[in-house]
Amino acid sequence: MTAAQNSIDAIRIAAEAADRLKATDIVAYDVSDLLGITDLMLVATAANERQVLAVAQEVEKDLYLKDGKRDPRSREGLTEAQWVLLDYGDFIVHVMHEDARDFYRLDRLWKDCPTVDLELAHPETSGTAESAEPADA
Repeated sequence: MTAAQNSIDAIRIAAEAADRLKATDIVAYDVSDLLGITDLMLVATAANERQVLAVAQEVEKDLYLKDGKRDPRSREGLTEAQWVLLDYGDFIVHVMHEDARDFYRLDRLWKDCPTVDLELAHPETSGTAESAEPADA
């Protein structure tokens, strides 16, 4: 089972917002075969707390404006701004401070999951490996 196309489209909107605010190592995993609670996980890295919050706010804004007024079901981590999690139900966005991403190593958890081609204008900032097979292929 792979993620629904509308979820993939929404995750691309989120990735584009993160990329526009200079987040790095942006990668999305199709976790639909592993988890029953969500289909996709987007992970993006920010250099400091201010950027973590700015990226999370930009993702929320763009999904609201460009994806049918979509709002997250829940938000976590806004106070500490080390790891902001935005839960949209069918996908989850993780905006992580560099130190938090290095410490928690979420990418290691999902390394066997297919990645989603995010179609970013600046793919050099994406963590998606060229050899990885996109989930929507």
